[in-house]
Amino acid sequence: MINGELWTDIDGKPIHAHGGCRLYHNGKLYWYGEDRRDNVYVSCYVSEDDGQTWAFANHVLTADSPTQKTRVEADLSLRNPSGGKVNLERPKVIYNQKTKKFVLWAHYENGENYLKAGAAVATCDTPDGDFVYHGSFRPYGEMSRDCTLFVDGDKVYFISAARDNADLHFYLLSEDCLNVSRLVNRAFSNEFREAPAIIKQDGKYLLITSECTGWKANQGGYSVADDIEGVWSDIQPFGDKTTYGSQSAFLYRNPQGDIVFFGDRWGGNGFLHGGKFIYEDSAYVGYKIEWTKQSAVLIPSNEAFI
Repeated sequence: MINGELWTDIDGKPIHAHGGCRLYHNGKLYWYGEDRRDNVYVSCYVSEDDGQTWAFANHVLTADSPTQKTRVEADLSLRNPSGGKVNLERPKVIYNQKTKKFVLWAHYENGENYLKAGAAVATCDTPDGDFVYHGSFRPYGEMSRDCTLFVDGDKVYFISAARDNADLHFYLLSEDCLNVSRLVNRAFSNEFREAPAIIKQDGKYLLITSECTGWKANQGGYSVADDIEGVWSDIQPFGDKTTYGSQSAFLYRNPQGDIVFFGDRWGGNGFLHGGKFIYEDSAYVGYKIEWTKQSAVLIPSNEAFI
């Protein structure tokens, strides 16, 4: 796989899994992400060789997915009042060991503007089945945009951009992962960060974010903390001025133990076409991260680091 070029599944079709995540389960690797074609919101691909090849598994969440109310008061609409699609962005999926459910959280907008700024939740009994949508809401009434999920032992955190992207909020989820339990941290006040991605190593947490420049690539940044609920270090530059033409989607550790930065290259290898975003041309990058106590360095490469 070449960074920034079109990646295809085993049938030769383009992979549509943007802004997403990867999940290991029962010896298989699942890749979830945005799919904006037709009536689709989230698609899932599966790999049995640790990410070298991918097979399409399912459109796990669509405009026609079943809905189910939970104890959380939420908007169950998967279409807006005009009948068009809503936006479900940056979907993240974790496996809840307590409920034996796969739980998806995403950023919700109404498809017409970016004023809703909510979090959306869905669940499924299997990793690649048809997810049931449980609606969108604002955690504690707070705006929630670009987001990620992070499993830390027996705790699960939801991290999202709030206050028109000015701050980053950290929420501890309830045991069933269907609601936020507590707002445990606020960070980077008035620094306007988005695209959060997080990983833990040797008791420390590494958080990657981007600036807020729409689809245009910008300078990434990293921050480190000893406690996800504690003090985060000042943001330091990560990568070059365009993060090598990408925006962070997620971080993960490969079977060799390396930390991998996985990003979207919106608009494809030519970045944006005259400043215009063309979703179908968007591609992916995989870069190695060298992280010490002093610094986090992104290692650029032509071939994707898997």
